[in-house]
Amino acid sequence: MPSKKGGDGIKPPPIIGRFGTSLKIGIVGLPNVGKSTFFNVLTNSQASAENFPFCTVDPNESRVPVTDERFDFLCQYHKPASKIPAFLNVVDTAGLVKGAHNGWGLGNAFLSHISACDGIFHLTRAFEDITHAEGRVDPIRDIEIIHEELQLKDEEMIGPIIDQLEKVVVRGGDKKLKPEYDIMCKVKSWVIDQKKPVRFYHDWNDKAIEVLNKHLFFTSKPMVYLVNLSEKDYIRKKNKWLVKIKECGALELKFYCSDKHTTSKRHMIFF
Repeated sequence: MPSKKGGDGIKPPPIIGRFGTSLKIGIVGLPNVGKSTFFNVLTNSQASAENFPFCTVDPNESRVPVTDERFDFLCQYHKPASKIPAFLNVVDTAGLVKGAHNGWGLGNAFLSHISACDGIFHLTRAFEDITHAEGRVDPIRDIEIIHEELQLKDEEMIGPIIDQLEKVVVRGGDKKLKPEYDIMCKVKSWVIDQKKPVRFYHDWNDKAIEVLNKHLFFTSKPMVYLVNLSEKDYIRKKNKWLVKIKECGALELKFYCSDKHTTSKRHMIFF
């Protein structure tokens, strides 16, 4: 018989972030991976998409309706006077480079644009015919660069937050902020000491999620991975990097899924 708590005992990861019908997702990747082209296709826009680094300096933004058969059915059934569907704000950001957390490239501006997003499209490339910012094509390395930069930026943010809370709670004796201080110490242990993204911790409670939403950590944002292939490789569904990218995603999947039973249910999140 199933447990009283229902289901098969699998605990899903907590949902961090806000709920709404107008969420924002940013397209993130190194220069020259095809972010602006993807943005144009997704949003039916005409943003500049040239084959040189930092073609995009100021972010492009467009709104895309989210189609939902359930919404269409309800509108047809109830015949409301007005229809307001859910939509997604898509942001095409400047390319991120190694050292962005220290302000290299367009780092600080780029990171400020991503901070305001609810989720991330992480775009990497596996085609050869355009100059790569790192000198050669290696999507695994590119993924790791983005991960590292977002992780380092979170580490940079956490220190001052804890210092400020420590002044008030530990030295000032303010007990009201003690729960937030304890939560931030746990965040520090997870992100800085264990070097893991915020979203991979499965035991955040409601209060912790409230604190995380307040600070908008980069590694707390849900991430969808996209691989940009050449037309030839896309048609034949073959590329030497696809197996390696899948292996890389499998490692991340171990952290995302709490046990072996969740792995088979969630692999499509990453591939």
